[in-house]
Amino acid sequence: LLVICIAIPLFAGALSAFITRNNMATFQLLNKPPLTPPSILFPIVWTILYTLMGIASYFVLTSKGNANDISTALTAYGLQLFLNILWPIFFFGFDLYLFSFFVIVVLWLFIVRTIRLFYNISKISAYLLIPYLIWVTFAAYLNLGFVVLN
Repeated sequence: LLVICIAIPLFAGALSAFITRNNMATFQLLNKPPLTPPSILFPIVWTILYTLMGIASYFVLTSKGNANDISTALTAYGLQLFLNILWPIFFFGFDLYLFSFFVIVVLWLFIVRTIRLFYNISKISAYLLIPYLIWVTFAAYLNLGFVVLN
């Protein structure tokens, strides 16, 4: 079950990467905001974050908590994962930088909600999502920077 829980977000990330794989040339031509990391860093960081997300979902799924609370938490988790898939499609696939910024803000809010719901079931699960929240906060800064500079 742990492997499946980890595989789900890794698959989500691979899916969005596969869909946007041919659009990276345009991204390389854009004016980049300060602190933009090298491109090689993104897949490494996302792989770590997706793995942590999967582990967090496993702890919630296998907890002895209230079934309704678990269902609500995993629904929020699924919705944020769906938004996580959509963001790069809008940003890289369609070059909709301003719209992508709004998507990432909604994603951020869903991550916060998921952390809160996970915390009520498994504190470690909530803590495992904090690096993800920090990275998405940084990604939102970068996204807004792309809007302003391009």
